[in-house]
Amino acid sequence: MLNRVILIGRLTRDPEMRYTPSGIANTSFTLAVDRAFTNANGEREADFIPIVTWRKLAEICAEHLKKGRLVAVEGRIQVRHYENNEGRRVYVTEVVAESVKFLESSREGRRDDPGPADDQFADDGKPIEINDDDFPF
Repeated sequence: MLNRVILIGRLTRDPEMRYTPSGIANTSFTLAVDRAFTNANGEREADFIPIVTWRKLAEICAEHLKKGRLVAVEGRIQVRHYENNEGRRVYVTEVVAESVKFLESSREGRRDDPGPADDQFADDGKPIEINDDDFPF
């Protein structure tokens, strides 16, 4: 059996962090993922996929992610259910993330987003100069 999901998209809102009664951190956010095709009007549609992270990953996501950031999420689909206030069973489908990769530096994201750290490999828009002495062969 295999239950594996890889998504790339943008956060639709800032992550929301909570703690379980036993003190385990969990963070939830929604990822907007573009569909590979356009609709009848030529517009691209998106799916809005709920993501949940746990423990240290939850703390990192809550601290560094903001609305609009581009991320890659790898994890598994989980379906759970609960009974609402009216006594009806409600089913929830979500992705439980095992890995979240930040795909843009904070400079590319929102100005008020400090990001995890300055990315020394971020593209500053300038061409890279390479000469023959740079190659070891």
